[in-house]
Amino acid sequence: MKAKDLRTQTRNELEQRLRETQEELFNLRFQHKTGQLSNPLRIREIRKDVARLKTLLDEGAGVGTSATQGDES
Repeated sequence: MKAKDLRTQTRNELEQRLRETQEELFNLRFQHKTGQLSNPLRIREIRKDVARLKTLLDEGAGVGTSATQGDES
């Protein structure tokens, strides 16, 4: 998941993707603790994706946000 691609999505889509990614991270951690995880590096990738999504949401990224639109008038 690239930040450039995520910036084109709406805030609602970013929030939905964040929820899905956090759920996947929970499931991966559970699998890791029970010894069923085949690729432990996937946890690192998902953690970075969660951080990337949170950063974009904090920046106010996403189509339809008023952070950049209000400065044009």
